[in-house]
Amino acid sequence: MARARTVYSCRECGYKTYKWAGYCPACKSDALVEETIVPAAGRSAPVLGGNEALLLEEVAPLAERRLLTGIGELDRVLGGGAVPGSVVLVGGDPGIGKSTLLLQAALGFSACGVSVLYVTGEESLAQLKMRAQRLGLPARSLLVLAATEYSSIIDRIDALQPHVVIIDSIQTVAKSELGAAPGSMIQLREVTASLVQRAKSKEITFFIIGHVTKEGVLAGPRVLEHLVDCVLNFEGDRYQSFRVLRAAKNRYGSTSELGIFTMEVGGLVEVENPSALFLAERPAGVPGSAVVPVMEGSRPLLVEIQGLVSPNYGGGIPRRTATGLDINRISLLVAVLEKRVGLPLYNCDLFVNVVGGVKIMEPAVDLAAALSLVSSYRDRPLEPKTMLLGEVGLTGEVRPVGRLQERLREGIKMGFASCLLPGGNLRALESGREQPLSSGDLRLIPVATLAEAIDLALV
Repeated sequence: MARARTVYSCRECGYKTYKWAGYCPACKSDALVEETIVPAAGRSAPVLGGNEALLLEEVAPLAERRLLTGIGELDRVLGGGAVPGSVVLVGGDPGIGKSTLLLQAALGFSACGVSVLYVTGEESLAQLKMRAQRLGLPARSLLVLAATEYSSIIDRIDALQPHVVIIDSIQTVAKSELGAAPGSMIQLREVTASLVQRAKSKEITFFIIGHVTKEGVLAGPRVLEHLVDCVLNFEGDRYQSFRVLRAAKNRYGSTSELGIFTMEVGGLVEVENPSALFLAERPAGVPGSAVVPVMEGSRPLLVEIQGLVSPNYGGGIPRRTATGLDINRISLLVAVLEKRVGLPLYNCDLFVNVVGGVKIMEPAVDLAAALSLVSSYRDRPLEPKTMLLGEVGLTGEVRPVGRLQERLREGIKMGFASCLLPGGNLRALESGREQPLSSGDLRLIPVATLAEAIDLALV
């Protein structure tokens, strides 16, 4: 009879060792966790597909079809809907609305004629019904199951044969033969791997909810994210109504798409015009506020960037804080402002914030972030109906950005009158390399350097 063994696994990278160490030898993090492995006699690893090697041209193509959830923002992030046979992992902070999102998606599937089984391991069926009633959701055609044992869940799936299975949450499901506690790393790995194999062999779409740690990452080893086909992060402040859904991984679509919701009494509500939401509370004529059109996947958004420059009277190291932007990029812009523009920011505390909780990584926001700091430092507001667009180089030049027409059309729709943009983009428009704007009266102001943009933008 096989004997149980004790191993130490890293929560971050999944490294295993049979001897205790103060830190993980692979990733050097203090994340080793003790686990007890009970081998199952006669158990063989599941085989996906056949054992024969084929030429790629001989493989029969798979006709791509999508299952619509009835939630447009969720379908957008998934790449046009859920792919049959895929496994989607949804993570987020406690109370952010993960269960509400998937409960609404389950009812949306049911309304489209897709059979759905909602498995809950954290609440009873009566509590689940009470939550659906509180949200005002009809639940006549939704199958629900309260279970935490993996074998019993699989038995019900085989008996009911649903097209979609939602598990809330993966940390509560366990295989009794493993002998480990639910939510442990070995349980997470084994259960998720079995669900992936079941999804591929039976063409069942699985949505599984995962908890996150205090650092904001999905609980369990990183291998959990590698096993699934799609990883969705549900972000936002639980005390605010604003929610953002983004894809950290998607084998069947883009990872740059963004879904935007607000949490209301009746559940999650899709935001049809995110730009209006982000700019709704923008103060007029206040220094330090700039608007930039950014691209999130196929969607243009107008977001407000706020900068605050305050003298550091304490005499210590000045603070550099950024929310929604890369702090290293902000440090680079501050260095350019000091070297190329002559702005003495070495003894000032600097704070930059993207309003609405959106995280922006593209360099097209450089000009807006830099001018928000200049506006705050000089206590002079920027033109209220002017957008700022451009990447700032180390020599102070303003470089062109891509997908200009979509950005400008969003500004026209929101009533902006002018846009400061790189001269290279305007030359491309005039030469015909880029299609001209089809409508609207937007004045385009070309700039070549950061210093020139400061002179033109400040009131």
